[in-house]
Amino acid sequence: MPSNASATGLCTFVDVSPSPFHVCNTVSVQLEDAGFVRLDEIDAWPTEPGRYYLVRGGSLVAWSTEHDGSGRSAGSTPAGPFRIVGGHTDSPNLRVKQHPDLQSAGWQMVGLEPYGGAWLNSWLDRDLGISGRLSVRDGNTVREVLVKVDEPILRVPQLAIHLSEDRKGVTLDPQRHVNAIWGVGNSPQSFIAYVAEREGVDPHSVLGWELMTHDLAPSAVVGVESELVSAPRLDNQGTCYAGTQALLAAVDNPTAVTPVLALFDHEEVGSMSDRGAFSDLLNTVLERIVLGRGGGREEFLRTMAGSVCASGDMAHATHPNYPDRHEPAHRIELGKGPVLKVNQNLRYATDSAGAGAFALACDQAGVPLQRYVHRADLPCGSTIGPITASRTGLSTVDVGAAQLAMHSSRELMGAADVKSYADALAAFLAPA
Repeated sequence: MPSNASATGLCTFVDVSPSPFHVCNTVSVQLEDAGFVRLDEIDAWPTEPGRYYLVRGGSLVAWSTEHDGSGRSAGSTPAGPFRIVGGHTDSPNLRVKQHPDLQSAGWQMVGLEPYGGAWLNSWLDRDLGISGRLSVRDGNTVREVLVKVDEPILRVPQLAIHLSEDRKGVTLDPQRHVNAIWGVGNSPQSFIAYVAEREGVDPHSVLGWELMTHDLAPSAVVGVESELVSAPRLDNQGTCYAGTQALLAAVDNPTAVTPVLALFDHEEVGSMSDRGAFSDLLNTVLERIVLGRGGGREEFLRTMAGSVCASGDMAHATHPNYPDRHEPAHRIELGKGPVLKVNQNLRYATDSAGAGAFALACDQAGVPLQRYVHRADLPCGSTIGPITASRTGLSTVDVGAAQLAMHSSRELMGAADVKSYADALAAFLAPA
């Protein structure tokens, strides 16, 4: 069951989704177009089979209980297994501080703080917009307002080479060197008031905010043969897009499993939040699905024991200028298919059983599979995979699509890998 994923589709997805909240909004629109119904966690959920999703802040979980592959509704099989594709909605960037209004040397400044493992030098001298959300007083309640300012209002300036001590570059201090310019003069200006007014909100009603910068250069299919995708936030919106397209393909090709898409916020900072992978979000949703089918605790435990999760995150392609930074026997290339990630110290959750499940899905989808191992003498990054495995007990496999420049403000992946990644995830969600 091939997906409808494409390189241009990914570019559009990324450009309209500058923050985790916008990722959830973008995915929500696509799901609702396909007949999914949004549920609220505080409400009683429907017991009839169907397509559903929920949003908790910058996280989203979607699933279908329409069929069990035997002509019966999935509601008749409370212990049917789940197939889950996981990912994360957040990306490293620069975020607005709580007292952002600064002045220095005749410049109006906005105080910014690095979020996650942002490659700071890549954020210098770029035209930056602002996105995120405001919490706004509405009578005696609080409502959320999405923020998206796609105009070049901020810039973090590089130091001139003539002022560098050795003319080879500078070491950036995350406290002092990543504040942005947004005007000139010594008269105080309120950045939060500016953002609020742009969104049609009374500045005095703003009670809180989660605001972040984003690169305004549009995503593009590039390369002499249009074989590359250049875009911000490929880590991990590449998976958010592929996972969404995979779920949409899977629900139109029902099998004996229940397909689930779980996209978490805050992976880049450890997942320890109400909506991160360490939270109760996934476990709660999965149990409520089983309860809604008429099952109980026993059926839930049986369901979990037979379920599998593919933790999707982007993978390191072998860098042509730094091949020595990679495991020499595990070269990873753009355009050569999804990547299975293995680490003996469990920075990735993959074991042989999980590897087998995803390798079979790739075979069924007709796409090649690459296998990644990190150099043993370099620290290895991690994913939501080990967290999901330990929090849920699910058999978990870590997978991804190859890319260069991970955690830069601008990243690079193979155009052909967009569809092959989504097709593999679709086959995983709806195994033959």
